[in-house]
Amino acid sequence: MTTEILKSVEPTLYEKDYYLWVETTIKQLENKDIESLDWLHLAEEIEALGNEQRRKVESYLKQLLIHLLLYRYWETEKENCQRGWQIEITNFRDELEFSFRSKTLYNYFISCLDAVYIKARRQAIQKTGLSPEIFPEQCAFTPEDIFNSEYFPE
Repeated sequence: MTTEILKSVEPTLYEKDYYLWVETTIKQLENKDIESLDWLHLAEEIEALGNEQRRKVESYLKQLLIHLLLYRYWETEKENCQRGWQIEITNFRDELEFSFRSKTLYNYFISCLDAVYIKARRQAIQKTGLSPEIFPEQCAFTPEDIFNSEYFPE
C-alpha cells in the first residue's frame, strides 16, 4: 500500500522533464500511439497554445493602438518621432496580419478591440503626460483604419 501511494506521488514525465515530454508526445502522435498519450497534459498544452495566440493579438493590437494615439495626439513630439512611430505602426500591423490568417483570431480582434483600446489609451496618457481629455474615450480607429497600410491619423 505504501508503495502504491509513493508511485502516485511520483512526478510525471511532464513535471520532471517538459521538453522530453514534448518530444515523447510528438513521437506518440506520429506513431498514432494514442494509448500512451498523456491526454490531460496534452489538452492543457493545446489550450495554452490557443490562449497564447489570443494574447499575441491583444499585445500587438495594444501596441499598435498606442502608436496610433501617439501619432495622432502627441503634437509636441510628432516632428521628432513621426518616422519611428510609422515604422512601429507598420510592424504591429504586419504581426497582426500574420495572426489574421485565422478568421477566428480576426473575430477575436473585433471582440476585444474596445477593451484593448482602454488599456492603450491609459498607457498613451501615462507616456505623454497629456490630459486624458485629449484622447477619445472610445476607439476612434475603425478596423479598416487600423489595417490600412496607408493610414496614419492626422
